[in-house]
Amino acid sequence: MRLIPAIDIIDGQCVRLSQGRYATKKVYENNPVEVAKRFEDSGIKYLHLVDLDGAKKGQITNWKVLESVANETSLTIDFGGGIKTDEDIAIAFNAGAAQITCGSIAVKNPQQVLDWISKYGADKLILGADVKDRMIATGGWIETSAIQLDDHIATYLKHGIKSVICTDIATDGMLRGPNLNLYQELLTSFPQLKLIASGGVSSIEDLKNLKEAGLFGAIIGKAIYENKISLKELTDFNNA
Repeated sequence: MRLIPAIDIIDGQCVRLSQGRYATKKVYENNPVEVAKRFEDSGIKYLHLVDLDGAKKGQITNWKVLESVANETSLTIDFGGGIKTDEDIAIAFNAGAAQITCGSIAVKNPQQVLDWISKYGADKLILGADVKDRMIATGGWIETSAIQLDDHIATYLKHGIKSVICTDIATDGMLRGPNLNLYQELLTSFPQLKLIASGGVSSIEDLKNLKEAGLFGAIIGKAIYENKISLKELTDFNNA
């Protein structure tokens, strides 16, 4: 199972939110590149980089941070937040993103995502499925759509998307454990899915449970920054 630390960016700083609420912002580091380097030094190979300013504004904003992290580390970066146009996605790929996470755009303008699949290939895109009570949320989790999670995933699987980051907003940033039942149900319905868990990871035990459940990857955020999980523990987990 891939271990994928998260760096969320507001105003160029490394922050975390609770349940996606911008009012809960807590700044952990002023230099995201140094954070990324520490991850790499611990043997981490992947990074989930989120442009929270971009998610709120609806256009890529912190691409310079992406560029710096890509230039100064060898981490494989998936990047998301506010990517809505051909120009946005080109900027992100040119800045060093290996994959783009398509969240709100996949709900509000599915044809755009289908065009990107044709242009870049389905493997270069990840479906970001952020959910409140099994319904898809958009706009930095500010809005809830009328689209049901399973229907959303099924639609994009038909078009070649295989990787999905599923975030249960109720658990995100709360350090109370991931929604294991949700992920197990999704893998039962879609066994071919490269499902990446996001939200709630608070311990190595949580990671063990996700791995046992068959998750392709797990995103770890606040647990690292609040010292609930050490980088050494992640290294040991990776090497086990």
